[in-house]
Amino acid sequence: MAAAGFWDNSETAQATVARLKSINAIVKPLAELLAAGEDLAALIEMAQEDDSLEEELLQELSGMEMNLENLELKSLLDGPHDGSGAILTINARDGGTDANDWAEMILRMYLQWAQKNQYTSELLDRQDNDEAGINSAALAIRGPMAYGYLKGETGMHRLVRISPFNSEGKRQTSFASVDVSPEITDETEIEIDSADVRVDTYRASGAGGQHVNKTDSAVRLTHLPTQIVVQCQNERSQHKNRSTAYKMLRAQLARLEEVKREAEQAARYKDQARVGFGSQIRNYFLHPDQRVKDARTNFLVGNFQSVMDGGIQPFLDSYLRWRVKEQG
Repeated sequence: MAAAGFWDNSETAQATVARLKSINAIVKPLAELLAAGEDLAALIEMAQEDDSLEEELLQELSGMEMNLENLELKSLLDGPHDGSGAILTINARDGGTDANDWAEMILRMYLQWAQKNQYTSELLDRQDNDEAGINSAALAIRGPMAYGYLKGETGMHRLVRISPFNSEGKRQTSFASVDVSPEITDETEIEIDSADVRVDTYRASGAGGQHVNKTDSAVRLTHLPTQIVVQCQNERSQHKNRSTAYKMLRAQLARLEEVKREAEQAARYKDQARVGFGSQIRNYFLHPDQRVKDARTNFLVGNFQSVMDGGIQPFLDSYLRWRVKEQG
């Protein structure tokens, strides 16, 4: 990073900085733990001669155990793209307007999680629904191990509540799908044949008045061999939107390769393959009681609103532990 010309290529430089942050997220806590271990050894010797230090000793030990557990969780993030940023694609599924509203709630949940963890986020695409909520959205979250933590969020998220859009106050079940891909750099070898991609341009939707886009700046890419579709409209420039859309496509293809590798590994060990896109992974209840339960790990949180305010880290951690057991 200290080399002359390091920032000449902004994207490559930012990727290096991101990689450094991911490394430091492991190395710095490890160094702190090793130092704390030496301090603890000295404190044990002192406590053997002075009983009044016992409470302080137990507090130090408890803190070390917690930090060690956090470090062990981070060490589980050893996939080829786990240190990368994450691109989340959120789509409203079954449930009508409730599903559109639910998809927007899910989008907010991830934005809140990113903010709590001091990660940066960028809305790449958002398709609003005419009545309420969104039809779809694409979101990039960047920070140490962002993809490693979030990749387990891929799947169907189910909400049960009394519908605010139903005048009879009936209970409604809504679904939103989430797909998570690694945000990969140009250095990663993902070849895309231009003949395999259909490019469509259209006028970006958005606020009225002076903000209406009068040119076909929005871009939609369809990868014909896999039928993967990505779209971007957050920039006024078609060129920038096309560039971002290709990044999103490369991310989806990298994710596809990772799923194939995991399926092959699972078959080799006669184990179940990873829960894939389209599978129901978590249930969120606002009626008859308030709770959120993971369908894979059975991890339960009894505070619905805390989860929607970005408190999903316990679910992410429990999924990491569950994956280790499944692979073991």
